[in-house]
Amino acid sequence: MKTGLAGRKAIVCASSKGLGRACAEALAAEGCDVLINGRTVETVTETAAAVRKAFPAVEVREVPGDVTRGDVQEALAHAWDAPDILVNNAGGPPPGDFREWAKDDWIRALDANMLTAIMLIKATVDGMMERGFGRIVNITSAAVKSPIETLGLSNGARAGLTGFCAGLARQTVARNVTINGLLPGPFATDRLRQTMTGRAASGESLEEAMAREARDNPAGRFGDPDEFGAACVFLCSAQAGFITGQNLVLDGGAFRGTL
Repeated sequence: MKTGLAGRKAIVCASSKGLGRACAEALAAEGCDVLINGRTVETVTETAAAVRKAFPAVEVREVPGDVTRGDVQEALAHAWDAPDILVNNAGGPPPGDFREWAKDDWIRALDANMLTAIMLIKATVDGMMERGFGRIVNITSAAVKSPIETLGLSNGARAGLTGFCAGLARQTVARNVTINGLLPGPFATDRLRQTMTGRAASGESLEEAMAREARDNPAGRFGDPDEFGAACVFLCSAQAGFITGQNLVLDGGAFRGTL
């Protein structure tokens, strides 16, 4: 399938590693120019160099910095004169008990996992609509549909972003600008190890807990980030123009709902 992405310009937030990097690499493989972002300068530089080496025909730009900062958001939004694709992504807040979270903890979670994405959408969506093409993909979490008890900060903030985009997506699609969510379940990333730390049974090591979790998934394994990148490419493709306001769960079948 020809995705129609060759020559498109993509902003991929938090893309120096993990699922964000997988999305950037998958878009670059389709001929899309990509912007690499991450909090650590060295990691951003290394990832950008690796993408350039693997896909020499595409342009790769770098914007290091925490995506929740206003100046970094400004740099991301203006890194391309006319961005076609925005992949919103940010590290999730830590797990815990809501009784231990202060108001500032909630504000940080909302800023990182709801408001940052909204600000970047605000900065780019009108230009996409004027040009008649745009793809916005929000990387959230399967917990949006099936909340995880220990991830209350993430559950709340990401659900808020999902609700906002559900309304906006119906306003932009007539101009060929779609907004969708990719909801990852357990993928083999550093984030998974972080969230699994507090879920090990008594006397169980982290590695044992992760092996158990993988066995318990209907697929019998964790997801491969490359699979996630491929799903992102499809939602960004020319063929996905009739899909908007949707939330695609990638979790190996762990979520057992039908809607």
